[in-house]
Amino acid sequence: MADNQLNAMEDILRKQRAAHTQMRPEPIAMRRNRIERAMKLLKEHGEDLCKTMAADFGNRSPHQSMITDIAGTVGFGKYCIKHLDKWSRTQRRSVQFPLGLLGAKAEVRYEPKGVIGILSPWNFPVNLSFGPLMQVFAAGNRAMIKPSEFTEKTSMLTKELIEEYFTPDECAVFTGGPDVAQAFSSLPFDHLVFTGSTATGAKVMEAAAKNLVPVTLELGGKSPVFMGESADFAAAGERVALGKMLNAGQICLAPDYMYVPESKQDEAISGVTQGAEAMYPTVLANEDYASVVTDRHFDRLQSMVADAKGKGAEVIEVNPGNEDFSNTNARKMPLTILKNVTEDMQAMQEEIFGPVLPVKTYRSMDEAIDYVNENDRPLGLYYFGADKAEQEHVLTRTISGGVTVNDVIFHVSMEDLPFGGVGPSGMGSYHGIEGFREFSHARSVYTQPKIDVAKLGGFKPPYGAATVKAVKGLMK
Repeated sequence: MADNQLNAMEDILRKQRAAHTQMRPEPIAMRRNRIERAMKLLKEHGEDLCKTMAADFGNRSPHQSMITDIAGTVGFGKYCIKHLDKWSRTQRRSVQFPLGLLGAKAEVRYEPKGVIGILSPWNFPVNLSFGPLMQVFAAGNRAMIKPSEFTEKTSMLTKELIEEYFTPDECAVFTGGPDVAQAFSSLPFDHLVFTGSTATGAKVMEAAAKNLVPVTLELGGKSPVFMGESADFAAAGERVALGKMLNAGQICLAPDYMYVPESKQDEAISGVTQGAEAMYPTVLANEDYASVVTDRHFDRLQSMVADAKGKGAEVIEVNPGNEDFSNTNARKMPLTILKNVTEDMQAMQEEIFGPVLPVKTYRSMDEAIDYVNENDRPLGLYYFGADKAEQEHVLTRTISGGVTVNDVIFHVSMEDLPFGGVGPSGMGSYHGIEGFREFSHARSVYTQPKIDVAKLGGFKPPYGAATVKAVKGLMK
């Protein structure tokens, strides 16, 4: 990375922080205006962004991109504007008796932190840049964005559009490879948001720690699907197939593996297979089905399947069109189900991030629960079934970032629910009021009454009888 790129990032950070300090207190109307401009950018250039994402992936449905990256993000902007006044209101807090009677007051002000860095990934390159940006703006902050180099064309277009709609002291985009990302994560931001892999998240957190920069890490992991005996296996299978094949499985919340009753394994797999065939009767020339983003990612998925097969897994390729995938460079990969998986297989050791679905069986639900609890806490957890007691048993006995019941992934699209991980799947969250507070500083303000509270409470030397009385009172 050229020194001038680092200098440019440091210069923008200084300018944004100076502007933020100088403009305090900035009116709520300015926050609303920035969100509206971000929404306007997406509305006016949504089609161009969708075409560019398709070019970066090789194939990615503009309809899918419009739903996941454009319309959904505009909707989130509307949600932020709707709740902005309520979120930013000063909160009255209580004071200990009898201070309130004496005129003491306590409050919490949710104030902007300053300049927030956003390190966004390639799988939803617009949504995962502009989604956090909406709440960063809602909380009154400035923003610097480093989008992924894997979706290079989308990153460049994002940079051009941000420069058109925002001044550099409001928002700026920096493109480049891992060296730029490393330098970006080392900047002394007031907060840093990263979405990506657990391994890279650890490096980002380490770099941020040198400047004591607080981080929000949206990571991934192996999100399990629990199918109960009471599940509708045809409906559940179709929903798992949709979640696993949307964006060719390149979703941090994609169902990573499926846990089914031993006696219902074939029925569960049939439900997934039939659901996939109904939605994607062909794959190779199907514009609705995305390509794997790069050759490296595609080769990793192929070797994962070969590894499983070599270690005894049964490989079920869902290929209703009987297409030949061997003589193409389109990076299209059909849904591939793995039966009889073992723990030494790559597919059970690392996040899959593609259209490969291992299936495990259990004799009792507690066996499945114990397995999930023995491994890293996942970003998402999914339960299918009509048995409310079993559903509650799964939820109370497991830990995950979030949960969708009788479907997959959908909890992330609920704007009023916080989205985030736990442990290796992440820390912190955005969406909901929790996101606004993530990007705000909760500033405590206590106003002392005129009376000498320290003397009255026995806290002022010389200590004596009043002190002893006060301590006894506190200890009761």
